[in-house]
Amino acid sequence: MKYNIENRLLLDQIADKWSILILSQICQGPLRFNTLKRSLPGISQKSLTQALRKLERNGILAREVQPTSPITVEYRVTALGLTLKEPFESLFNWARKYAHEVEKAQKEYDENYGNE
Repeated sequence: MKYNIENRLLLDQIADKWSILILSQICQGPLRFNTLKRSLPGISQKSLTQALRKLERNGILAREVQPTSPITVEYRVTALGLTLKEPFESLFNWARKYAHEVEKAQKEYDENYGNE
């Protein structure tokens, strides 16, 4: 498989930790910012804002301002973003299936190499 800089940059933008987790939530249905933030323990407001902007810029998410008082913003996955649902689900399933084996490998590595 041949990779170029554009492919790597795109993967950096859509496959980072927060983007994958954000998409896993929004693929279930549109969400408002605070609802999304509550569903992702450990994410800061700044990190969530940056990730949402990046995903919106790449055409993966759409941002819709609701004319309510106060104004609310809802995020939904685009048709392009939906094409990532299956590969990301496969990745989550792999992580669930092999988490124990990865933990075992990490423990063995740490025992053998410690704090080198």
